Amino acid sequence: MSDDRARVIDLARLRKTCAQCSLQQLCLPAGVAADDLEKLDRLVRKRRPLARGEALFRTGAPLQALYVAREGAFKTTALAEDGSAQVIGFHLPGELMGLDALGGGHHRCEAEALEPAQVCEVPFAELGRIAAQIPSLQQQLLRVIGQSVGRDQDHLEMMGRRHANERVALFLHSLAERLQALGRDPHAFTLPMSREDIASYLGMVIETVSRTFSRLQEEGIIQVRGRQLKILDRARLDTLVHDPEEHRARG
Repeated sequence: MSDDRARVIDLARLRKTCAQCSLQQLCLPAGVAADDLEKLDRLVRKRRPLARGEALFRTGAPLQALYVAREGAFKTTALAEDGSAQVIGFHLPGELMGLDALGGGHHRCEAEALEPAQVCEVPFAELGRIAAQIPSLQQQLLRVIGQSVGRDQDHLEMMGRRHANERVALFLHSLAERLQALGRDPHAFTLPMSREDIASYLGMVIETVSRTFSRLQEEGIIQVRGRQLKILDRARLDTLVHDPEEHRARG
């Protein structure tokens, strides 16, 4: 009885630890046993803080680890053909970073903290060894990688929209869904990224982003003050994202 009780207590502690460091996407798939959770808990080598503007990894650095944000948000940037830095992604707590290096073994972009943040560092070589022993972790890793691919596809769809208000609406819609998945309010939140970052991500100039925010606010779809944003009319935002022709007809 005492051994069983100790095992239950240990499992609860490990689950709490993983949840607090936002590793639940990797560490808490259904059916993972206590012994497997112990392996995963030991695998996380570092839990380190980063200041706003600090780089997590830089372009060209060798793949040594994957990262999961415990707190804070990140942006990834890559060099454009003209040598300027272009934002290619935003990453929220619980989302895996560093997948860009899986193909060639070196990072093709740079990850930077948008605000004070904490990350868990998961050594890549050891992750592969542990995943080979835990089938449920393999499945979870594939799901997380699939989510990353899905975000890349969303980005391509945003860039393919001709109208600025549709690009911004799709960006806000996607961000709200990701926040909701984290258990946060999808209708009122603080934008961790600047207008300049959003413009770079959407292939626009900052003045166009600012005008588009103002236009969506005038239409009663959002309310924005600085980085504080509220979605006032989710139905109209959905229409603008999924049926832009209907939204234009109403306009």
